Amino acid sequence: QVQLVESGGGLVQAGGSLRLTCAASGIIFSISVMGWYRQVPGKQRELVATITSGGSVKYAESVKGRFTISRDNAKNTVYVQMNSLKPEDTAVYYCNAHGPGAPFTYDYWGQGTQVTVSS
Repeated sequence: QVQLVESGGGLVQAGGSLRLTCAASGIIFSISVMGWYRQVPGKQRELVATITSGGSVKYAESVKGRFTISRDNAKNTVYVQMNSLKPEDTAVYYCNAHGPGAPFTYDYWGQGTQVTVSS
């Protein structure tokens, strides 16, 4: 059974920081591409950041220089450190795991964690 369990969300003032954690089980974590996405009501889910098994990272333009994604393969965990938070970062943040390619073609999501940034 695959589980992606996010934690670390909450309420923070603008300019503050949060670190989100996603603990994965039931997948081959070390080969998985891990990512963070976010969604606000009425809008599509959007990419925040991804990290490959080899450590290559990609960020949305809106978070570059403020957010840092990292992973710990020994703990099957992926993180995103969010600094200099802005009210527009308010969203539900979701952890994602997907396979690197055939034959590993899976795509899983966590339940989400709310991040609210007050002005």
